[in-house]
Amino acid sequence: MASLSLCSAHLSSTPSRSSLPTSSLSTPLSLLQSPITRRNSSIFFTATPRQIPQSFPTSTALVKCCVKEPLKVMISGAPASGKGTQCELIVQKFGLVHISTGDLLREEVSSGTEIGNKAKEFMNSGSLVPDEIVIAMVAGRLSREDAKKNGWLLDGFPRTFAQAQSLDKLNVKPDIFLLLDVPEEILIERCVGRRLDPVTGKIYHVKSYPPESDEVKARLVMRPDDTEEKVKARLQIYKQNSEAIISAYSDVMIKIDANRPKEMVFEETHTLLSQINLNRMIKTGK
Repeated sequence: MASLSLCSAHLSSTPSRSSLPTSSLSTPLSLLQSPITRRNSSIFFTATPRQIPQSFPTSTALVKCCVKEPLKVMISGAPASGKGTQCELIVQKFGLVHISTGDLLREEVSSGTEIGNKAKEFMNSGSLVPDEIVIAMVAGRLSREDAKKNGWLLDGFPRTFAQAQSLDKLNVKPDIFLLLDVPEEILIERCVGRRLDPVTGKIYHVKSYPPESDEVKARLVMRPDDTEEKVKARLQIYKQNSEAIISAYSDVMIKIDANRPKEMVFEETHTLLSQINLNRMIKTGK
């Protein structure tokens, strides 16, 4: 209750939406209407972090103390859209549990679990792991205490409409679905220009992120999947699947221009997620 009182006290001094400069509101109100907020017809706190007065504590810790329900976030983007970088930044700032199906598969297989052994059979035969196995792994990870307590960030999943339907049946629904949008020609340039350091596993780019020394430069190699032909094929598959995914999460989907420096992209992402938390904090304080 102490935390709740603190939040209420600060909220009373928060400026109303009408007193905020409309030109500086970074996100339209409609973009923040998750299913829960629409059902409750709640008011929205749409100030960006810069508009919050200094007396208002904006730390993640305080927001968390007042929010009963943790954030549930899905993020999607084409290859080389910067999804991995944004996931790292989101986890660092909001403390969400990062869930990647690739990581889950490796974890289950290395642990020798029943579901991991089933997945391994398909992987060894060169086949795709069936949706039911992947869904079971994701559902299992979401049910762990850390994900329920701290919230989760589902990285690049679901990839198909069928997977989205399966998650919906399990009542796995995000507060927000972030779609990183980058023009196709930029994505191709990013992929084709990538180089791998086989010694450290570090990824460089011939233009935007060159190696720090000639020694490293000499040993860099192009990954087999980064040829222009293969990149275009991957982008085509992504485009086909993403259209269906967008329709599944259209009510909570926000498209972000990711053809910008990572800091600018994260500034928008941070604002969106913070606004969801602040909206919940207001409801909790009532």
